[in-house]
Amino acid sequence: MELKVGDLVTRYSYDGDIIFRITSMEQDKAELAGEELRLAADAPLDDLKKVDEKERRTHEKNFREKEERSYRLFRQEARLMKERNEHETSEGYKEDTSYFEMRGRVLHLDGDAYYLAKCTTLYERLGIPVYGVHIPEKEMPEQISSLIEMVRPDILVITGHDAYISSRGAENDIKSYKNSKVFGQTVREARKIVPQLDQLIIFAGACQSYFEWLVKAGSNFASSPDRVNIHALDPVYIAAKISLTPFMDRISALQLIRHTLTGKEGLGGLETKGVLRRGSPWKEENHSLSKTTNE
Repeated sequence: MELKVGDLVTRYSYDGDIIFRITSMEQDKAELAGEELRLAADAPLDDLKKVDEKERRTHEKNFREKEERSYRLFRQEARLMKERNEHETSEGYKEDTSYFEMRGRVLHLDGDAYYLAKCTTLYERLGIPVYGVHIPEKEMPEQISSLIEMVRPDILVITGHDAYISSRGAENDIKSYKNSKVFGQTVREARKIVPQLDQLIIFAGACQSYFEWLVKAGSNFASSPDRVNIHALDPVYIAAKISLTPFMDRISALQLIRHTLTGKEGLGGLETKGVLRRGSPWKEENHSLSKTTNE
């Protein structure tokens, strides 16, 4: 069996539990990235089984169904929240009144270009303004300051691939993680520019990340409390919920993770306020804003 970069594979030693993409190869070893999970790994080439087309289609179908279910539930909740907010904004008046929304802008840094494209598509479906940047994890701390100055985001997502490597040490040792340290360094650099937790909402982490380290570094939300794998799209649902929640409302961590694909084992954080602001009146030239109408 001939393997090459980009092939989808599973690992014999783990009974094929996760599908990976081969990201690089060197002699008899391959670096791997989870196809749907933000997990980094490596494996000997003789431990890898190439995924056939039938297996790939079945795997993709199952994940698409989970993603669509989460999307539908999120949209239902967003509609209910919008109806409540419109009533409060209009102070109960029944006549036709138009408003515009300024949703929170997201700066999304991702160590995986494939995942970034998937996330950007979901942000667009949800109507969330986003500026996405593909940056290798190790370069994030150096570039975050200039990106914040340029984009001036309300919400910052710092993600990519990570892994807890037990052979390196205990769970409370930052040296045991593939990228948690650089994620935390990136958060600290961001907090030098915007120290206040409510002025820049930060999500940081990936699969099996050192949750406590990332929260102490200054993240509002992070992964992974139980060192489990998280889905590629989970950070989007966290950011979208904050973006669509009015700035006068506060959101608990449990509210935020309700419609993620991973849940509380993989995601957690601090009580945080939303960033959505509403204004009136609506004028047609406000084409860069989102219109909402009470009738």
